[in-house]
Amino acid sequence: MSRNGPPIVSSATNDVERVKPASRFAVGRLLIEGRAFMALLVVIIVFSILSKNYLTVNNMLTMSSHVAVYALLAMGQLLVILNGGIDLSVGSTLGLSGMVAGFLMQGVRLDAFGVIMYPAVWVVVIASCLVGALVGLVNGVLISRFKVAPFVATLGMLYVVRGFALLMTNGLTYNDLGGRSDLGNTGFDWLGFNRIAGVPIGVLVMILVALALSFLLSRAVFGRWLYASGGNERAAELSGVPVKRVKIWVYVASGVCSAIAGLILSSELTSASPTAGTSYELTAIAAVVVGGAALTGGRGNIRGTLLGAFVIGFLSDGLVIIGVSVYWQTVFTGAVIVFAVLLNSIQYRGRSRRNQPGGQPPATTPADHLTEPASEPPGR
Repeated sequence: MSRNGPPIVSSATNDVERVKPASRFAVGRLLIEGRAFMALLVVIIVFSILSKNYLTVNNMLTMSSHVAVYALLAMGQLLVILNGGIDLSVGSTLGLSGMVAGFLMQGVRLDAFGVIMYPAVWVVVIASCLVGALVGLVNGVLISRFKVAPFVATLGMLYVVRGFALLMTNGLTYNDLGGRSDLGNTGFDWLGFNRIAGVPIGVLVMILVALALSFLLSRAVFGRWLYASGGNERAAELSGVPVKRVKIWVYVASGVCSAIAGLILSSELTSASPTAGTSYELTAIAAVVVGGAALTGGRGNIRGTLLGAFVIGFLSDGLVIIGVSVYWQTVFTGAVIVFAVLLNSIQYRGRSRRNQPGGQPPATTPADHLTEPASEPPGR
């Protein structure tokens, strides 16, 4: 014992005592942060046992083409959530973009000239994406410039956009969007039915969008601005980040992703319905949450969101394959979402405590090591 201080404890003993709990908490944190991947494995294994047709190459590709629609919506939603907002209009934007595509594919009548124009498919795609971007721009301006709460602004746009889609045909559906070769507007169904090297076009589009957004978040300046403004908007603004501009662009990107999803869905069905995408905004949010993103902003990545979309999509399709009632499908999907939210609250609980105003962070405990966010760079 020292004469003027506390007892001297061997540093080697302390190191041994610290290593054991730290290793346990590292495993626990790994299980929590890798929950989407493990959930996907569990879903595949369980349904492969229940149905011999589930784990086949053709079925996996077919389910992946269904997931592509959810994943595109979810990736756009992720950008908004990283910014600390939410976009409830993505499902309606999907429906409106499909209706715009259907309207153009049916031909644009110009009565003044006595002609009907049949735009090429690439024109239809660009026009639909511009409509999605316009919806996102309105959302972004309302939220960033006029300080409307994201929930309220996007909820209002949900009804406005859905109303426009219904008005276009008085609630009717555009059918047979395959086009005619003599009119030069064929090829729209190529998005939904064709494959390259055996992979559906929708899946390839999803992969390309995912790669582009991953690069944007992890390598581009805009990605650093987005994570900074989502983590602490005031501090980011004081640091010179163009917070308002970032907020507008994330909603525009969300609108474009929704439009692409609408084009893929309409091409798969070869029809466009004004009610398409109803409640898809909830599925998109669920995929982001299951993928591990924080609803408070500043935390999440494309990889996790894709895994979340596959978990929900493969679960839904698996329940259909084994003949589970549609009502039970809703119950199971909701249970997965609730469980994911619970794990999110556990994962980010330590961060919330440290971010509370009032000075120094609380003393760390073993539980804090379990819930502390990972130290990897954002978007990696």
